[in-house]
Amino acid sequence: MIIPFNELAEETLDSLIEHFVLQEGTEYGEQDISLKEKVIQVKQQLKCGDAVIVYSELHDSVNIVPAAQFHHRP
Repeated sequence: MIIPFNELAEETLDSLIEHFVLQEGTEYGEQDISLKEKVIQVKQQLKCGDAVIVYSELHDSVNIVPAAQFHHRP
């Protein structure tokens, strides 16, 4: 189920995005980018529809995924 990002409290959204960008394996290239800048980038992706917040009832978890990946699932 997609959770509209604009229905989350700003503090909750920021915490969710911070958790996402701090996950091991999240790559941003060779340049060092601050946590604040990463949060801004992900928030922009959510706003423009390139990424979505997805809640999995099966796993009782929330994740941020590319919108194309979520919409093309079988």
